Amino acid sequence: MPRLILLCGLPGSGKTTLAKRLAAEIPAVRLCPDEWMADLGIDLFDEQTRDRLERRFWEHAQDLLGLGRSVILEFGFWARSERDEKRSGARALGVAVELHYLAAPIDELCRRLEARNAEGRPGTVPISRESLAEYATVFQAPDADELGLFDEPPACRRG
Repeated sequence: MPRLILLCGLPGSGKTTLAKRLAAEIPAVRLCPDEWMADLGIDLFDEQTRDRLERRFWEHAQDLLGLGRSVILEFGFWARSERDEKRSGARALGVAVELHYLAAPIDELCRRLEARNAEGRPGTVPISRESLAEYATVFQAPDADELGLFDEPPACRRG
C-alpha cells in the first residue's frame, strides 16, 4: 500500500539523510525542493518560487500516490496547517500518512550545518546561528496530540 511520508524539522535536523534512507528501503519517490532549486540555479531563499515548486510537488505526489507509489515530501513542514493539509489530502486518497519529526538543540543543528557547509554539498547554503534561532521562533513543532493523528510506520521499519 502506498504511503505519504512527511519530514518535519529545522535545517540540519537530518531530513535529507532520513529521506534518502527511507526512499531506498520502502522504495519511495523523494521530493526535495532544495535539491531541485539548487539544480535549476534558483536562489534557495526565493520563497515565491519555493511555494510554487512545493505546490507542484504536492500535485505530483497525489498523482504518484494514486498510482500506488509511496512518496516522501522533504519540505520541512514548519507550520501545523501545512501538515494538516497534506494529511487530509492523502487520507482523501485512502493513503496512510506518516509524520517524522526530527528535533535537535540549536547547538547541534549549528554543528551539523557547519559540517555540511564544510563538505560543500550541492544544494546547501550557509545558515547562520542567528537565522537558525529566528527560524526556531516561527517553527511549530508537532505535539503529542498532533503526532497521534498520523499513522505509525509499518512494523518492518519501526525501531
